[in-house]
Formats: sequence, structure tokens, C-alpha cells
Amino acid sequence: MSADKLVTQLKTGLDAPICLTWELTYACNLQCVHCLSSSGQRDERELTTAEAKRVLDQLRELQVFYINIGGGEPMVRRDFFELVEYSVAPNAHGSGIGVKFSTNGAFIDAEKARRLAAMDYLDIQISLDGADAATNDAVRGAGSYDMARRAMDNLAAADFGPFKISVVATRHNVPQLDRFKALADDYGAQLRLTRLRPSGRGADTWDQLHPTQVQQRQIYDWLMAHGEGVLTGDSFFHLNALGPALPGLNMCGAGRVVCLIDPIGDVYACPFVIHDEFRAGSVRDPGGFAEVWKRSDLFTSLREPQSAGACASCGAFDACQGGCMAAKFFTGLPLDGPDPECVGGDADEALAALAAQPVAVQVALKPRPAMDHTKPARTPALA
Repeated sequence: MSADKLVTQLKTGLDAPICLTWELTYACNLQCVHCLSSSGQRDERELTTAEAKRVLDQLRELQVFYINIGGGEPMVRRDFFELVEYSVAPNAHGSGIGVKFSTNGAFIDAEKARRLAAMDYLDIQISLDGADAATNDAVRGAGSYDMARRAMDNLAAADFGPFKISVVATRHNVPQLDRFKALADDYGAQLRLTRLRPSGRGADTWDQLHPTQVQQRQIYDWLMAHGEGVLTGDSFFHLNALGPALPGLNMCGAGRVVCLIDPIGDVYACPFVIHDEFRAGSVRDPGGFAEVWKRSDLFTSLREPQSAGACASCGAFDACQGGCMAAKFFTGLPLDGPDPECVGGDADEALAALAAQPVAVQVALKPRPAMDHTKPARTPALA
């Protein structure tokens, strides 16, 4: 089957998601300024261990191949190892669910690294947003660079194997792409480069952090040179308007081949649109996750043919598919319009007009994420 035919088929949806992201908790020891889920404090409605295992049973019945576990910081949960071991353990038919989990590395000491290394069907992504402490810690918090490096050292010492180093591209770290690749190579790891979306706390920092137009070209050229050895999670298909397509499916998979389960069991179209407009249901609803995936009104509508809208007359539409739904939504642009980082500049006028509005109008026009679990700022003690 050709790539174009495969994408056409995938746009109509599958019996089970190719990639399901599951945020186990909103609790986190860090307060990253671009956190897509505005994590920090635990939500008291969090799925219990028993509920989480029931979801895993359903995913196994649906023959989901692997899940991306994140947060928050997933290792904060006391039942983290219990749930991961339950997932990867073979069932009566000899099949487990592979787990890829993202972590800031805070809790991967030498003992836990050995425990992780002993598990099958497990992959680990250590988050790092700067090739040096100054760049990384400005985004992820003081001490987070050294914390991530210690986790990598512990995994390497435990012979875990080729873990991933996961980087969100910002205008401050794009010049460091070669250094990130060299760091991954030094560890025998694989680099994963993903796009910054204006989701969660990223909605408030996107204007200051997202790569410039010149840097978008730099990212594209760099990925064309290194793309076969670098994972992107199809983050950058909006850059395909610049030339030959980057490796990947070249499509928005929201509700078609990907989705998100959040810590309280709500199911969203993708990890970057935690908003009521893109909530498809809950794993706590009758029929659980399978019912939401197969029959929710939202997912059914997303699997229908989508209009090219304002991009219909653009010769690059077939290449970039109009870009990322979440990026458009949280910057206040129409979903059938150009991506806010459109390399042709087709969104620039709309973004400039929005920026010229009074702050109150901008706030009204830009949707806010559904929930905010950011920890309240500490008030200094009075003398």
C-alpha cells in the first residue's frame, strides 16, 4: 500500500489507536513553563489502581500495541511500578502492552534504574529542553538539568539500553540540535524532537518560546539531514510545505489514530487539546474506553472528510495538511485556517490582528485549557 493510500485509510479511524497517551497523574515535582497539561498538583479524582487496571484490560482486548504514559510526573504515583508491570505482563494469550513513559528523571535512582532495566516491553523518555543547564532550567526549573542527567547516568549504569532523550523545540534550544544529538549518541540513546504547542501553560509562553520562521527552516533542514535517526512523533508535518516530506504519516491523527486519557479518566482527541470542546467521553462511562473510541460523537466527526477551508487555494496544502489542530485552537485561529507557524506566513496577518486587540479581547478569543493544576506561588513569610 502506498503512503498516500495508507494516510487516506488512517484518516477514517482504526479499531484501536496506534498511539494512546495516558497521563497517570497531574502531580509533578516540576513546574515547566510549557507543560501541556498545566501539571503540578494531584487531582483528587485521579483513577484508582483498580480503575487503571480495568482500562489496561480493555486496551489489551482492543490489541493496543503500546501506550505512552506521562503526566505530570508518572513516577509520583505510588502504584507506578504496579501499573507498568501489569501492562507489560503477558496475558493468557502471551501478549502484553508495551509501555513508553516520559519522565523528568527525578525518581530514577540506581535501584529503580535496575528495576526498570529488568522489565520487557518498556521504553523510557527523559525530558530535557536544553543541552546545558542554563537553557534547560530556564524552562524546566532550577536543578532539572542535573536531575535528568543523573537519571540518564543511572539508566546507562543499569544497562537499560537505548532510552530516549525527549526535547521540545524552542527558539532557545534550536541552535543546540547538534549538541542534543551528540549527547544522545554518547549515551547510546535516541533523540526525540517534538514541537512546542500552545497547550496548558504553553498557552501563556508560546509567544516567547516558539521557534522563529528562520528557525523553522533550520529545524526542517536539520531533520532532513538527521531524520532517519531522530524521532518526531509526526510533530513537524506543517514544515513539509518547505520541500520533500519529513518521515512520518503527514496528518493530524487526533481521534483517528491517537488520543489521550487524562488522570481522571477523561478521553480527549489528542494530548494537546485538553479542552471541553475536544473531550470525547470518560473511561468511567458505560462501555469504558472502547465505547468512547468507537462510538463517541466527537471521534466520529473527526473521522469524516475535513474541509481545507482557507488553505484550499494553497498549493502546499497536500504537503502540510493545514498543520496542527491544537496549535490553531489555542492561538485563537479557525480550525480550517492555516497553522500559526505556517511557513508560508499565511497566519501572520491573523495573529497580528489578534495581538493588536486589547488584552481582554485576546483572552476572550483564545480558548483556555480545561483545567489548571499549577501549584500556587509561594508567598514569602513576613518578617
